[in-house]
Amino acid sequence: MKIRDLYPLITTPVLVEARDFYVTHFDFQVTFEATWFVYLTGSGEDGTRGATLALMHPDHPSNPPGPEAFGGLGMILTVETSDAASLFERLQRGGAPIVYPLTEEGWGQRRFMTRDPAGVLVDVVEQIEPAAGFWDQYMVKE
Repeated sequence: MKIRDLYPLITTPVLVEARDFYVTHFDFQVTFEATWFVYLTGSGEDGTRGATLALMHPDHPSNPPGPEAFGGLGMILTVETSDAASLFERLQRGGAPIVYPLTEEGWGQRRFMTRDPAGVLVDVVEQIEPAAGFWDQYMVKE
């Protein structure tokens, strides 16, 4: 089986605000928009595929019913970039809430976190070299 796409669908009553957050801060494009559903796409970098994200209002008419509106807990949306520091500065200048500062993590990521208007925690990461020996203690032994 071949998968055409896999994307999160966030159900939120702040549909327009969430759409604008991803368009403004992450350069997503609105690919499809209706009064209760928005499908966003982001361009890939250096030949990568890019990303897709969908937003849906809780009062949607689709069947079956559900899902319920996202409550803000239990989900992190990870956005990988090649320059987390530049994106951090851009989001900070643009007024996005920064809930975790730009940090170099021992496991090999430069990252920061923001939160979108729907309450989704957005983890912006850049892969860097991990600290020497960091992963040794966590590797699965066969």
